[in-house]
Amino acid sequence: MSGPMNGRVGLWLVGACGSVGVTTTVGALAVRAGLAGRVGLVAEQPEIAAAGLPSLDDLVIGGHDLRADPLLKRAERLAAGGVVPAGILPAIAGELEEVEGRLRTGYDPAGAEPQGVAVERLTADLVAFRDEHGLERVVVIDVASTEPPAEVVDGGPLADPDALDAALAAGESPLPASSVYVLAAYRAGCPVVSFTPSPGPRLPVLVTLAERAGLPWAGSDGKTGETLLKSALAPMFSTRALQVNAWASYNMLGGGDGATLADPANAQSKLVTKAQGLEAMLGHPVEGPMHIDYVPDHGDWKTAIDHVSFEGFLGVRMSLQFTWSGCDSALAAPLVLDLARLVLRAQEVGESGPLPFGFFFKDPAGSTEHRLGTQWEELVAWCARVGG
Repeated sequence: MSGPMNGRVGLWLVGACGSVGVTTTVGALAVRAGLAGRVGLVAEQPEIAAAGLPSLDDLVIGGHDLRADPLLKRAERLAAGGVVPAGILPAIAGELEEVEGRLRTGYDPAGAEPQGVAVERLTADLVAFRDEHGLERVVVIDVASTEPPAEVVDGGPLADPDALDAALAAGESPLPASSVYVLAAYRAGCPVVSFTPSPGPRLPVLVTLAERAGLPWAGSDGKTGETLLKSALAPMFSTRALQVNAWASYNMLGGGDGATLADPANAQSKLVTKAQGLEAMLGHPVEGPMHIDYVPDHGDWKTAIDHVSFEGFLGVRMSLQFTWSGCDSALAAPLVLDLARLVLRAQEVGESGPLPFGFFFKDPAGSTEHRLGTQWEELVAWCARVGG
């Protein structure tokens, strides 16, 4: 087995100028400059660091986006909203400009560019990034806006590689935008992480192509707030033999993610991933109404209000209510950095297919396990294996 990584590696962010992408970049630069601590970075814990992960010092960041605003201006807006500390921006302004120089124009599904052409262009961007900076490998992480679910038809371009090649050659655009980036990444030999509930690498055709290329991937939909609490609390009810009868959830969020989820079609992907796992953890069906509202005044903050109805011995009815209020980008960004380092290590040691990183996701690829404690044990076991 290969030893720990020592060379420079790349993190390519799809949606690099969004709140999560900018917070990830600012955070990485600030931490390695000694301007910020490492709170929230799971990869810094001894059990995970045992995998022999690449250092943040060796991480070169680039990405795709459609926005024209410079990174520094985006970072200043986040600072004004209390998402990142304003005092660190002058110290890393030069490095932010360097990252800005590594950003490339993304794929616009509303534009006229055929997907086949877009895939070739995006692939060339990734190869050039790796070559120009002398990187050993590059991981592509999708932190862009959520897309609606995709309908897969047997034998169609979302299921069959030959059908996909034929559709792209004919100038058609069969793929969701998130999956266009994944296809480009695979053609460039890059592993992928889907931090959103968009179709991304979960389409059957891309699962097949990842297998053929021998590439690892991870996803999907980062577990940062309410679902994180559910994955810790639901097993508590189950192991204490308490009967949960209903678990109602109400979510409010602002920012770009909130605006995107105001569209019911986009929200459907998020609602599906947020709802998954509760029945599996409790062992029986549960009433689970869930609602998401866009509240612009919340900015980058999100609030979840949950009401859990349960019964105990002799059928006594009881309840639990909790409110979770957190900064979405500050919760997500360290996990993006964790996953980048983990997946880069996975590629180095020859792993392929969906990785056992359910600890980070609402809808863990390749697994039906949703209990946070068990997911942690699986992650620690993987790190011990690849680091041994």
